[in-house]
Amino acid sequence: MENPLENLKRYNVKLASASPRRRELLGMLGIEFEVMRGIEVEESYPSTIALDYVPEYLARKKAAAYALQASPDDLIITADTVVILGGEVLGKPKSDEDARLMLKLMSNRVHQVVTGVAVVADGEIHSLSASTFVEFAPLTEEEIIWYVDQYRPLDKAGSYGIQEWIGAVGVSRIDGSFYNVMGLPVHRLYTLLKSL
Repeated sequence: MENPLENLKRYNVKLASASPRRRELLGMLGIEFEVMRGIEVEESYPSTIALDYVPEYLARKKAAAYALQASPDDLIITADTVVILGGEVLGKPKSDEDARLMLKLMSNRVHQVVTGVAVVADGEIHSLSASTFVEFAPLTEEEIIWYVDQYRPLDKAGSYGIQEWIGAVGVSRIDGSFYNVMGLPVHRLYTLLKSL
C-alpha cells in the first residue's frame, strides 16, 4: 500500500519555515521534505484587508519570495499564523512583558487563531487558510508569569503554544483544528497536496 500522497514523489518538497512545530506537523503526513533556509520577507499587509485573511496574504507573500529561488521540480510550503482578539491581530510578543500582557488580555475570553498556508508548485501559488476559536479559562497572574518564565513563548503568535502547559491548564474549549492552533492546519494542507 502506498502513501496517499504518492503524487508528491515528482517534487522536491520543501518547508520554508523555521518553526519546529511546523516541521513536526508536516512530518505527520509521512512525506519526505527538507527545511529551507529562511529569507527575509517583510511581514506587512494592507490595512484594508480582512483580519482573517492576513495570514494567507502573508503566506502568499513569503511563497512568492521563495518561488524566485525555486527550481521547476520544487514544491515549497510557507505558512503564517496570527491570533485575533477584539478586532486586533496579535503577532509574536516583543518581550516577556508583552507576552504577559497578551495572555492577560486573552484570559477568560475567546480568541481566533488563523493560519494561512501557501504551496508553490509547477509555477503556481495555491493557498488556503483555516480558523480555530480558542477559549481560555481565567488565568491568574502567577500562572501567566510562571508560563512565560518557564516556556519563553516569544516565537509564538499570541504568546502561547497550545501543546504546552498553558494549553493543558488554561484552554477550556476549542472549536476547530487543534493542529491549526499549533501552526499548521494539517488536514486542509493534506487535502490541497493530494489534489496537486
